[in-house]
Amino acid sequence: MRKLINNIIGKNISIVVLFSILTIGLNAQVIQPNIVFILVDDLGYGDLSVNGGTDIKTPNIDQLFKSGVTFNNFYSNSTVCSPTRASLITGRYPDLVGVPGVIRGVKDQSWGYLREDAITLPDILNKAGYETALIGKWHLGLEGPNTPNERGFKFFHGFLGGMMHDYYNHLQHGNNYMRKNDSVVTAKGHATDVFSDWAIDYINVQKNTDSPFFMLLAYNAPHYPIQPPKEWYEKVKNREKDISDKRAKNVALVEHLDDGIGRVIKALKASGQYENTIIVFSSDNGGHLPSEASNGNLRGGKIDMYEGGIKVPTCMVWNNRIESNSTSNVIGVTMDFYATLTYLAGIEINHEVDAINLRPDIGDKTIKKDDRTIYFVRRAGYKYSGLCYYAVRKGDYKLVQNSPFEEFQLFNIVEDPLETIPLDDNPKEFHNLRYQLSQHIRKAGAIPWQKKEK
Repeated sequence: MRKLINNIIGKNISIVVLFSILTIGLNAQVIQPNIVFILVDDLGYGDLSVNGGTDIKTPNIDQLFKSGVTFNNFYSNSTVCSPTRASLITGRYPDLVGVPGVIRGVKDQSWGYLREDAITLPDILNKAGYETALIGKWHLGLEGPNTPNERGFKFFHGFLGGMMHDYYNHLQHGNNYMRKNDSVVTAKGHATDVFSDWAIDYINVQKNTDSPFFMLLAYNAPHYPIQPPKEWYEKVKNREKDISDKRAKNVALVEHLDDGIGRVIKALKASGQYENTIIVFSSDNGGHLPSEASNGNLRGGKIDMYEGGIKVPTCMVWNNRIESNSTSNVIGVTMDFYATLTYLAGIEINHEVDAINLRPDIGDKTIKKDDRTIYFVRRAGYKYSGLCYYAVRKGDYKLVQNSPFEEFQLFNIVEDPLETIPLDDNPKEFHNLRYQLSQHIRKAGAIPWQKKEK
């Protein structure tokens, strides 16, 4: 039946006619949407032309933003990779599922271990009849039981580690972490092209099945090392006359990424699956300033708890279901897609999550007040001495501690989006957010004597 639907949609039959066919053929059974979640790595808020980037051209990503809803107040769950990814697949704050910092293969520099009892998004989708796949970067464990196949993904074709030290040999510390399920594989070509090709292969396989699919397409780009294909770098240098070499490389890496995403979207359309596919685009944290990423006029970048480190460009597309060129001003965070996507797939969550469903606000152009408190955390070694640092957002206010050794500062993020004027004269909001953070930390670090409290 799903193959029939794809063929019908591919022939541009009207939605009304399609609905009639489905109603007759399936006795009004709802057809679950496919889901493609595109997660990029360290993308700067200003490194999209749709976001005002003047020296960069990203037509394919721009088109995604124009085709659906743009989330104007959207954040990653952390300032770095692993915690945000843990939140995406569990719907929880990262420190509640064991991943407050980056998971690494070097033991004394690894700051997380994904809890074995966490119920993942692919776990939930599998039970609802979905095929589930991770294409690209994992970064939540290098060995069992925390590999993609053991954490719910039926199919994995990608990179277990975090940072590739070379986009062409795909090695990290001399190790090959490329896998197809549990088999070591050797790939040829730039990592962005490899992951785009593997995603297209998966899409073409799924068009011949009767099951909906969820594909998390997690690119390494534009994470450093900033290593675009030579021809893409030369194109940028020839076009942007006053650009620095480092900036040109970053721009070229993003533009090459945009081209790969365009090829994936084209494959969805060619296979007849685009019309019934939800597409989400987001980044795991802000842009890396030493690599000359652009976070627009936001303060700070990757690793920072300021807006440049955690505010990320995010949109969601579902053709004819989500209004094009629409915006949402709800304050969202990466983990919220756990609740949102399961809702859109018609799946009820019966376990504890921290995520909220963003769907009621999709397409609503009015500003909505959001009264929940959102916490951001990162634990790290080296200059952080293994300690955490935090930010807290509630409504118009944001509390920021940009390292474990700095004082907290309070900002009105609506009136002062550049975070330049600390509110030293607002002790009520300051102490309220500090107290709420203390209770979140208490929950995240709960030990037996706390759990026995009444």
